[in-house]
Amino acid sequence: MAVYTDFSDEELERFLSGYDLGAVQSLKGIAEGVENSNYLLVTEAGQFILTLYEKRVDPADLPFFLGLMDHLAARGLNCPTPVHNRQGEALGRLADRPTAIITFLNGISVRRPRPDQCGAVGRSLAELHRAAEGFALTRRNALSVESWRPLYEACEGRADEVSAGLGREIESELDFLEAHWPRDLPSGVIHADLFPDNVFFLDKRLSGLIDFYFACNDMLAYDAAVCLNAWCFEADTSLNITKARALLTGYASVRPFTPGEIEALPLLARGAALRFLLTRLYDWLTVPEGALVVPKDPSEYYRRLRFHRGVADASAYGLDL
Repeated sequence: MAVYTDFSDEELERFLSGYDLGAVQSLKGIAEGVENSNYLLVTEAGQFILTLYEKRVDPADLPFFLGLMDHLAARGLNCPTPVHNRQGEALGRLADRPTAIITFLNGISVRRPRPDQCGAVGRSLAELHRAAEGFALTRRNALSVESWRPLYEACEGRADEVSAGLGREIESELDFLEAHWPRDLPSGVIHADLFPDNVFFLDKRLSGLIDFYFACNDMLAYDAAVCLNAWCFEADTSLNITKARALLTGYASVRPFTPGEIEALPLLARGAALRFLLTRLYDWLTVPEGALVVPKDPSEYYRRLRFHRGVADASAYGLDL
């Protein structure tokens, strides 16, 4: 369970006294996620998500994350929004952690997405990119190519504890991607973490997107490459080209890819696989003592990375050239 920080009933009562949410009816830790401490909070006013931001989250980034949710919702994207207290503030402190209350979004995430659901995700991702246009704040992608080597070095040479020879392969991949990473593709605000557990479906329709705490400014097609990795591989590590085609054509139906984006897609997918391999590797090796959290296996993205290395062009993902 991704709950790192606990607090007393009295601390919670003091925190909630600044909101017009009524009395607490229940509070339960949420298992999903590894970045923050999340609770399902039920009050007389309804259901909410109580989030305590842990040490990996820079407090200076929180106005971007919370403001983005307000901006996207105002532009018609179905996503949670921060609850503002009586002083109009979206952010407070609980248990010495920056803390926010977020509206609850109905729906369930899918574990084995169908092609039509992948298509819906592609369309929603492009709609997010369109809706984010004009957002006044910016945030650098703290997990882009320039951060990957320092993240690997933070693993202190322990990569081979996951798989023999993994460290050598990561170093080779870092050398390649640092030398070839594209810099001139269309950019804007991206989600950067749109995995199946961050997308809700209700009555067979996509009901909304959640968890914007990796959102940043970066290449739009890189966001599609993240989704390609997250949604289109099967349990046996093979790419499901039907799902990949649905996701990418769904995206392009709202925001067509440029020729440069199509050409760069295999490289972007390769970089996205390495990014999640490295963050999972770091989490696997450095779980905080006492945390009720199960880290995700980095080997899954090691196998995806190897697949992308063998891709010649975007037709391998079902995209017409």
